[in-house]
Amino acid sequence: MAETVSSDSASGWQIFRIFLRLGLTSFGGPAAHLGFFHDEFVTRRKWLSAEAFGEVVALCQLLPGPASSQVGLTIGLLRGRYQGALAAWLGFTLPSALLMTLFAFGLTFWPEAGSGGWVHGLKLFVVAVVAQAVWQMGRALCPDQPRRVIALLVASALLWIGTAWVQLLLLALAGLAGVSLSLSSGKAVEPMTVGLQVRKPWLFAALFACLLVLSFLPLAPGSLAWVGAELYKAGALVFGGGHVVLPWLQEGFVETGQMTADTFLAGYGAAQAVPGPLFTFSAFLGGVEAGMPGAVIAVVAVFLPGTLLVFAGLPLWRWVREHPKARAALSGVNAGVVGLLLAALYDPVWTSAVQGSMDLAIALLLWLALAILRWPVWGLAPVSAILGVVFF
Repeated sequence: MAETVSSDSASGWQIFRIFLRLGLTSFGGPAAHLGFFHDEFVTRRKWLSAEAFGEVVALCQLLPGPASSQVGLTIGLLRGRYQGALAAWLGFTLPSALLMTLFAFGLTFWPEAGSGGWVHGLKLFVVAVVAQAVWQMGRALCPDQPRRVIALLVASALLWIGTAWVQLLLLALAGLAGVSLSLSSGKAVEPMTVGLQVRKPWLFAALFACLLVLSFLPLAPGSLAWVGAELYKAGALVFGGGHVVLPWLQEGFVETGQMTADTFLAGYGAAQAVPGPLFTFSAFLGGVEAGMPGAVIAVVAVFLPGTLLVFAGLPLWRWVREHPKARAALSGVNAGVVGLLLAALYDPVWTSAVQGSMDLAIALLLWLALAILRWPVWGLAPVSAILGVVFF
């Protein structure tokens, strides 16, 4: 296996400072984060070659979890081993996690604020954001008729019977459909170029699986253990990026009655306005449910499965690259993920936000600004809140 990653190491403190700066300035979501990483670590610092960076991105997009955070963590691992991985994750995640925790405390100490017009404006903003995510993911992951059919069938089934177990079953069926329809591109697979060595990767895979099984055990709703289990489960089962976490978390926090849809969507809208990974929405959920301990446990739990899979993932990546049926199954799962997010766009996003013609008009204008005029997401969130105050 060719080695293209520099053998020079960096201290944990140096890696932390670099990723902290990125965590404070990286607005725009996962795609923008990858652009920032490429500029910082390939173009400027030359920590990785362009080919190695592409391999890291491909590996992290294959795995469940927040792809951009996993890419950052992998870069830290390559440069500073496990200490570097921790420093990279902590630096990139800390700013937005703190902001979302403070937002949760604000709603906790001032409950009336959660029913103001600004919340309604953020909910309409979430409609535009999720609609844009469905559109972009649909174009990328459903380029042909079979994959579009899979996505629509998954969405229809989820709207009919939408539970966590049904979501898992439908994604598994989508993977089987991918194999039966031979959805793999069939392109030649290039040899691996990333020289990433992890000791005993099967231990990380086993720990991931054991924790996932434990997360499905019945727990007292609202307890710290329950918060950790719900967030771990969501982080372990999310394919396709940050927005896809929405239906999993909605199932755990809103459908169970632990949190109102208004509060849930207000936090999700606020998460669009902060830099760093969207998964720090978990800090808001944990903070509302159980204060500071809940916020800390929620953030660790939602990122932990993706981290374990990164440490275990390189052998899996080699295997997937060499087996067309595995790539076909992954193509089917990705199409199912689009259906998952499409169903979430309707319920709870659309049903709780759009109640009349004015709501629809504002949501369309926000989508126009986001998708056509390319206004930044972090700038549109406060604009949406102001529109809500003015009109509602």
